[in-house]
Amino acid sequence: MITVVKRDITTLSVDAIVNAANQALRGGGGVDGAIHRAAGPELLNELRAYPSCPTGQAVLTKGYRLRAKYVIHVVGPIWQGGLADEARLLESAYRSAFAHAAERPDIRSIAFPAISTGIYGFPKPDAAAIAVRVMRDYEPRYGEIVACLFDDETVELYERHLAESA
Repeated sequence: MITVVKRDITTLSVDAIVNAANQALRGGGGVDGAIHRAAGPELLNELRAYPSCPTGQAVLTKGYRLRAKYVIHVVGPIWQGGLADEARLLESAYRSAFAHAAERPDIRSIAFPAISTGIYGFPKPDAAAIAVRVMRDYEPRYGEIVACLFDDETVELYERHLAESA
């Protein structure tokens, strides 16, 4: 089942949350900063084992002080007008998150933010369509997939895409 909520992703009681990270994996603003603050300094210490993460890929860590047992850090693309393969890279980011989740049989619920739609500038309607399409592909494997979103506009986009794909 896929659900859409407007909440702080760090407060969700799911097995894994997805972090919209930057390539350096050292924390930042937005969702990334909120997750690092809520998880505590142990998260950054674990991430130091990774020198970076390419766009479209992911890294899995423990959740530390979060309710979620795991954090899957994905690097979405920076929007460059659609001329730098951004749609494929965004889809790859979602699929990579699911691939890492599949490595852990105890992950049955997973929550995603709207990857790349904040400071990275990916158009929200296009990002929502990609996210929902990939979530639908993986829906049979998970008890719960949550789209945890920041604003009403994005919530409405996801809900419309979910209704259209039902």
